[in-house]
Amino acid sequence: MRMETLRPRLKFGSKAEDVKLRKRRSLLYSKEEGKLLNHGLLRVAVFIVFFRLINCVLVQTSFVPDEYWQSLEVSHRMNLNSKTYGYLTWEWKAGIRGFAYPLFFAVLYKILHLLNYDTVYLLIWLPRIVQALLAAFADVKFFLLIRSLETEDVTRWTLFCHLCSWFSWFCCTRTLTNTTETTLTCLALFYFPLPGSKLSSSKMYLSLVALAVVVRPTALIVWFPLLMYHFWHEADKLRLITHNGNSWPLFQWTLVQFNFIKFNILHGVAGFYGSHPWHWYFTQGFPVVIGPHLPFFLHGCSLAFRKYRILLVTVLWTVAVYSLLPHKEFRFIYPVLPFCMIFCGISLTRLKAWRRAAAALLLVSNLALALYTSLIHQRGTLDVMSHLQTLCEVNGDAVSSQSDVLFLMPCHSTPFYSHVHCPLKMRFLECPPDLGEDGYFEEAAQFYNNPLLWLRTSFPYKSSLPTHLVLFDVLEKEISTFLQGNNFTRTAEIFHTHVPEGRLGGNIFIYERLGGGQCCPNLEQKFHYCLIGP
Repeated sequence: MRMETLRPRLKFGSKAEDVKLRKRRSLLYSKEEGKLLNHGLLRVAVFIVFFRLINCVLVQTSFVPDEYWQSLEVSHRMNLNSKTYGYLTWEWKAGIRGFAYPLFFAVLYKILHLLNYDTVYLLIWLPRIVQALLAAFADVKFFLLIRSLETEDVTRWTLFCHLCSWFSWFCCTRTLTNTTETTLTCLALFYFPLPGSKLSSSKMYLSLVALAVVVRPTALIVWFPLLMYHFWHEADKLRLITHNGNSWPLFQWTLVQFNFIKFNILHGVAGFYGSHPWHWYFTQGFPVVIGPHLPFFLHGCSLAFRKYRILLVTVLWTVAVYSLLPHKEFRFIYPVLPFCMIFCGISLTRLKAWRRAAAALLLVSNLALALYTSLIHQRGTLDVMSHLQTLCEVNGDAVSSQSDVLFLMPCHSTPFYSHVHCPLKMRFLECPPDLGEDGYFEEAAQFYNNPLLWLRTSFPYKSSLPTHLVLFDVLEKEISTFLQGNNFTRTAEIFHTHVPEGRLGGNIFIYERLGGGQCCPNLEQKFHYCLIGP
């Protein structure tokens, strides 16, 4: 009897009750875990946004002319809708550039104009802040992608590698088409069907790839192996093409970019701006871009070659294709840098005992490179525009008739009207490539062949002389007789770089012509002189 009464107490519940109980506990656990994950993600996202904004503020140097001449200068001219107050380079006149990217900044400029906040300070910094926020958004997506593919440890170290990359720091907030191409590539990779990914969306990633091609047609170089990989592994290939047809209008839009490929690749016009040996990316370009991460990248490749084979193939393909082109630049291979960070993160995770020391070495070495290149190296060409902008503040509305600035520098060395935002009369040495037109000449080449002859020929009368000359210090000695003979006095010396090269000097000089006004014989002639006719 006693055993009979105990038996019901020892009896376990039914299977249904057991399952129900476990289900309830599992739901409670998943909700708590979800809250923790979301809270952690929010902290990561806030940190990344803050990090990229600091990144934006600390980048105070110039990189390449396209940072301004293929974006902000075009946007500034579009917004003002004036042929006399702005400038378009030969690429826009030849129709090898698309207006989609500059239009984005032109809209920002228009909003500032309507709000009456279109100060030169905001015109310079707002596009860069927006670029920094877009980069931060791509960084968060990159973090989420790695978290879906790898362990928490790998995710954390991959994000660390990505954020401490000196070249990403140097480029990601600049108004370059290469920067936006990299941002869109990161976003598209989030939706790409990588092995093990549960976030893939053909519709989303194809649309982002199409947008990247609109911004910069060479994005197809990066995405070609990835597109072929997806097509090869897709079971329903016909559905892939037809179901995602909504992205094809964007691809059709990119046909207007055919001129870009025709001029730069088929006709080799890009080689006009310099050429490098075929191995340059392998021996210099890629090692510089990836920087101190290189040994970790190589180690990570040996560890995760099979899992991320398609990403490694994409990196090698991109570097190889760009190696076939004569004109080479570091920024061209920037879009594959995030791919490399995945291998670096895996490498750091596996180091175990040496992990902290390796991470410290990565951080210190990248930080030194990032701060030097973003705060010191090649900052003079931006600082000189801030100096010239004061001419607008001093002269106000009369600036166009009183000041005349001539840049005796390699063409496109500095920004232009987007960084002064006033009708200041400015001119620089033109350098369009030879497109087979009659009467072609390169003004910059003629000047540097014989600077004194060019100056005397271009300004035969004192009345035609500019009021200000901007030049690198390496040119000063060669034209010193012209400067002294026409009463030009150095009024500013601006540091540019510790590594002068060729026509680019270590400092930039601003010369001002004293007595630039009309002849006033009754006034003291110490700082004035009469303008002499022929």
